[in-house]
Amino acid sequence: MEKLATGKETNRIEFKRELNDKLERVVVSFLNNSEGGEIYIGVDNDGSVVGVENPDDIQLMAKDRIKNNIIPSTLGLFDVLSNTENGKKYIKINIASGPEKPYYISKYGMPPKGCFMRIGSSTEPMPQNVIEDFFSKRTRNSIGKIKSPKQNLTFEQLKIYYEENNLKLNDHFAENLELLTENDKFNYAAYLLSDTNGISIKVAKYSGDDRYDLIENNEYGYCSLIKATKNVLAKLEIENPTLTKITSKERKEHNLVDKIALREAVINAIVHNDYTNEIPPKVEIFSDRIEITSAGGLVQGMTEEEFFSGYSAPRNKELMRIFKDINLVEQLGSGMIRILKNYNRSIFTITPNFVKVTFPFKKPKNKKIPDGGLNGGLNYGLNDGLKSLFDVISSNPGIKAKELGKLLGNRSINTIEWQIKVLIQKGLIERRGSKKTGGYYPAEDKQD
Repeated sequence: MEKLATGKETNRIEFKRELNDKLERVVVSFLNNSEGGEIYIGVDNDGSVVGVENPDDIQLMAKDRIKNNIIPSTLGLFDVLSNTENGKKYIKINIASGPEKPYYISKYGMPPKGCFMRIGSSTEPMPQNVIEDFFSKRTRNSIGKIKSPKQNLTFEQLKIYYEENNLKLNDHFAENLELLTENDKFNYAAYLLSDTNGISIKVAKYSGDDRYDLIENNEYGYCSLIKATKNVLAKLEIENPTLTKITSKERKEHNLVDKIALREAVINAIVHNDYTNEIPPKVEIFSDRIEITSAGGLVQGMTEEEFFSGYSAPRNKELMRIFKDINLVEQLGSGMIRILKNYNRSIFTITPNFVKVTFPFKKPKNKKIPDGGLNGGLNYGLNDGLKSLFDVISSNPGIKAKELGKLLGNRSINTIEWQIKVLIQKGLIERRGSKKTGGYYPAEDKQD
């Protein structure tokens, strides 16, 4: 019988052969755990997959029980997924660490009978003193509890994004999506998601590697935070072009920054930003890197190790839930995993008030240009046509004149041949190989 790679139960992994009446206890214990947890249904205690019948029904029942039987609200804090192992279906439930501890089973209330915690691989009643300590630290100053500065809000953009994902918002959507305070007023989450608000995400671009020469200063916002997010991502698509390198063996393509990691970092910054101080996230584009900064530091109680391990503890669970609904966010905690797949932890700078991610540009190994660069100096000054040709050859060492003609279709082959001669005379490029099979390389680039 096949076993899961997770192997055994731990302080954040629970196996259940079938869905039983103890589900809520385990979910509560993981919500109260600083690392969250994972529940597998259809898996034996030793990790063997036994499977479940009617997985769709079990998914619906689990979602309903987690949503309706636990307080405070769990919306945006869990995923219920159906997986297959050797033809056998099992259910995986991802639980994030909750921001409003202590969580408890609603019918038992907050005493130890309804409050649970994880000790090793066991789910145990939470001692009264721990309950009281959690409650005293419970986050009350959250976007779900703060009243919106405006109450005449409209949500046409939000409705469109839901419809694009085959979902429909009914007349009770504000209540269902937790966009109301306890007094039935629109909260700050509603304000952020409304058609018109005062929040804007700044995307600044500089000519060099510091903030001295600002050449672009774009504001994406004053609209639904979802629309602003999509506009920021679209801008970064333009600023993160695909570079091509053609060698004798293969054609290689890459971006200045890994596209998946960049997207996840932007969405993480927007979803987990601390909006209670009215400081939105910002994106800065330099000549050698992209920096993304969000306000708020790590969520209270989360360590850096837990942060880098991908344990989810949403600061703004209302935003998390809606971003998941419209497929801007996938599984809980998956964003960090995607970022660290191609980058190490050193790209993060974490302070008590901010989290910054710095993505260095991936650039081909070009000939080193003396001070003054391609646009300056008596010997190396190049016009735009020469510079663009040099850039194409640098990104595609070994390229032939005919291929340059295809990539630079706005100029004639005669012009390209003349420009090649100029670059050769300046010592910036060189031709290698025979007339039939050879190509052009940056002068100091080594042939593969």
